[in-house]
Amino acid sequence: MKTMKWLLRREFWEHKGAMAWAPLIVGALMVLLVGTMAVYGASQGKLTGNITIVRDDAGATTISHAIPPEQLQQLAVTVSDMYIVAAQPLLLMMSVIAFFYCLSALHSERSDRSILFWKSLPVSDTQTVLSKVVTAIVVIPLIAIAAGIVVALLLLAIIGIVFAVNGVNLFGMVLSNPNFYLAPLRLIGLLPVYLVWALPTVGWLLMVSAWARSKVFLWAVGAPVIVVVIVKWADYLLQTGINIDWLVQNVIARGLAGLIPGNWLALTHVNPHALAGNNNIVATGNLFTESWMTLASPQAVIGAVAGVAMIVVAMRLRRWKDEG
Repeated sequence: MKTMKWLLRREFWEHKGAMAWAPLIVGALMVLLVGTMAVYGASQGKLTGNITIVRDDAGATTISHAIPPEQLQQLAVTVSDMYIVAAQPLLLMMSVIAFFYCLSALHSERSDRSILFWKSLPVSDTQTVLSKVVTAIVVIPLIAIAAGIVVALLLLAIIGIVFAVNGVNLFGMVLSNPNFYLAPLRLIGLLPVYLVWALPTVGWLLMVSAWARSKVFLWAVGAPVIVVVIVKWADYLLQTGINIDWLVQNVIARGLAGLIPGNWLALTHVNPHALAGNNNIVATGNLFTESWMTLASPQAVIGAVAGVAMIVVAMRLRRWKDEG
């Protein structure tokens, strides 16, 4: 356990720029941009695209009369449930970071010959590869989730302050809504789902990273695309009847898109109506429930088994393969 902790620290310190600084910088830019836009919109007399600040002859704000109480209550309910969506850009960036991290994880140490140093230490190939797996599907997502939650809360505070300055107090209604507190917990609770669905992609990328001598990206991404083109061409000429769409969705997409958050909803064809709440807007509670239900699907189980098998192959390749 202590060895794994130090291996994870090693991975973090070697990739601190991508894992930590990139989300922090992007999050800060998001807060700055949205904050500037919110302040500018308020200064122009508008809080949103369809809510106008109305002032009387004495200059007093009367926006509370412009927004019916039921509409204001509904706005607070929607904000309480959906403010966490502001973390989505950071989660998408997380998938890119994890993708390229896995591509270089085992190849770079062979390219710069640092593998000779690491192999001289009392650390097994299994522990080393597992530390990279945990980094890709646990450490990187946790950092992105933490940054996303902070950014979402800051953006919510900015919007709430802008409304409050103009006579509309959303804070009380938002803070009294249970979904305000459940939304971050649900986001963290989706991590095990993400882990299972990401295993095939992580396994494939690590296996290619351990095997390829050069041009890892072309092998990892180009080879599957070429396979699809060849199969499509063969089906066109020979009329083999191969289901290309099934191949793309269940093999290629599972192997390349598993690090994208929410990929399980598309791969299992979850009905969009099952995600919608009372206002036909995606509800985080429904999203959480439907996401966990996808773990019972054959795609999740078979993909996880295939991902574990490829990770085992990556361990074997790291043990025996070396740059001559």
